[in-house]
Amino acid sequence: QVQLVESGGGSVEAGGSLRLTCAASGYTLNGCAAWFRQAPGKEREGVATINNSGSTSYADSVKGRFTISKDSAKNTLYLQMNNLKPEDTAIYYCAAETLVCTLQRWWFRKWGQGTQVTVSS
Repeated sequence: QVQLVESGGGSVEAGGSLRLTCAASGYTLNGCAAWFRQAPGKEREGVATINNSGSTSYADSVKGRFTISKDSAKNTLYLQMNNLKPEDTAIYYCAAETLVCTLQRWWFRKWGQGTQVTVSS
């Protein structure tokens, strides 16, 4: 059974940092993987992707603040979030298995359950 399990969310003040982790089981994260987020009342949006060669892409809103990485030995995906802003408040999801490495959510077939990130001003 394929599982993607996120952890590391929490509540921080603006300017703070969090590191999200997505542990995969029953599935090898050797292709493209991504982080998405969904704020209340908004659509789920792409945050960052990393492909099988380690190339990354980011949404403009997080460039320079967030870093996506992957540990193949641990089969784990990470998202380091620095200089957090209140507008980063959302549920963050990891996603995998896609034909196209993109920030568009409909390509991804496997999803975690999400972890809440709340940033206060």
